[in-house]
Amino acid sequence: MVATPARIADGSPASAWIDAYLAALPSDQRAALQALRETIAAAAPSAVEAVSYGMPAFRYRGRALVSYLAAKAHCSLFPMGSAAIEHLRDELAEYSTSKGTIRFTPQHPLPADLVTRIVQARSRAVDATLAAMHR
Repeated sequence: MVATPARIADGSPASAWIDAYLAALPSDQRAALQALRETIAAAAPSAVEAVSYGMPAFRYRGRALVSYLAAKAHCSLFPMGSAAIEHLRDELAEYSTSKGTIRFTPQHPLPADLVTRIVQARSRAVDATLAAMHR
């Protein structure tokens, strides 16, 4: 299956909206979220960028994969549920987490290998969900 670029309501590519979103951030948050964006894209090359609930996001096989956001005092990664957070609880111990959110700062970003494992776990979960639907 070939991924096609996601578009937002006005017909422009989601990636253009995300570029503008990141450009408006303070430089430290912009750099942290751009690195996160690149890591997610590398970990899920068939995922497409999207905008979900007003946040930069990635979709995989038509399903929400992850999204991310800058807040006033931190950045967040949303792995669309708690399973990945629970599975990687020990590696996430030094970060603030809640049921569906991992919070980090530009000064203490999520390591790329950890982001990769989160994204791959989400990809496997989407694959499993879709496989179960087609049984």
